[in-house]
Amino acid sequence: MKTGMLLAALTALFMVLGYSLGGSGGAILALLVAAGMNLFTYWNADKIVLKMHNAVEVDASSHPQFYNMLRNLAQRAQLPMPKVYIVDQAQPNAFATGRDPEHAAVAATTGLLKMLSHDEIEGVMAHELGHVKNRDTLIMTMVATIAGAVSMLANFGLFFRDRNAGIAGIMAVLIAPFAAMIVQMAISRTREFGADAAAAQISGKPLSLASALSKISGVAARTPNPVAERNPAASQLYIVPGGVRQMFSTHPATEDRIAALQAMAQGGGSDGWSARPDEIGDMGRLRKPSALDPTR
Repeated sequence: MKTGMLLAALTALFMVLGYSLGGSGGAILALLVAAGMNLFTYWNADKIVLKMHNAVEVDASSHPQFYNMLRNLAQRAQLPMPKVYIVDQAQPNAFATGRDPEHAAVAATTGLLKMLSHDEIEGVMAHELGHVKNRDTLIMTMVATIAGAVSMLANFGLFFRDRNAGIAGIMAVLIAPFAAMIVQMAISRTREFGADAAAAQISGKPLSLASALSKISGVAARTPNPVAERNPAASQLYIVPGGVRQMFSTHPATEDRIAALQAMAQGGGSDGWSARPDEIGDMGRLRKPSALDPTR
């Protein structure tokens, strides 16, 4: 309910900005644009996100340990098997995308696969499947789309707004992007805590996810992410943000997330399951693109 209300507030903000620039006609046009953008996002979000990251699809033959881990986690979560991708990027991170569980995709960077242990990778990917199970992948992409449109429209209004629109119009143009950012952060932070809780249930190892967050958060902040630098809205997709001050982060403080996971473990969040020795291997090596080609 909270997420729905915040998403409605973001759409209303877009309409208010449209009204400030073009009156009632501008508000109606803004609503139609928002609806059109969300419809386009619904069908194409996964393709856009994966292409933006140059993600490479893998399968059981090209990357068996990572793929089989995801298959096991999907079965535990009672989810359809998602498409699995690897992004050749040094920043340790992961994300999920797709309009629903039947059309989901999950991805991890080579930096993450090289850095973490089997159980820690499992905790991270369980978090991403938590997003899929909670249907966050569609919500967060819609939020990023509208928030980005608000900023774009506001920038447009600064240069082409009617000079007679008055102080109210000027304030709307100046305040709207900041308000959109606040709403976007509120929705994203709520979704991250929910995905952490889902990961603890799916993997049965909340402390493994806590350990992974502790390891990658600092490194991610120091490691460049070309995709997020070109498109800041993409930062909300990842399990940890990179290079963003906490005040402006779309994620809760990592320390708070770790504390919550530790509390789950103390409350019996783990079911005692652990990987067999033969399941653990070197999953940090990205094979050459031809070996990862899903058509082979």
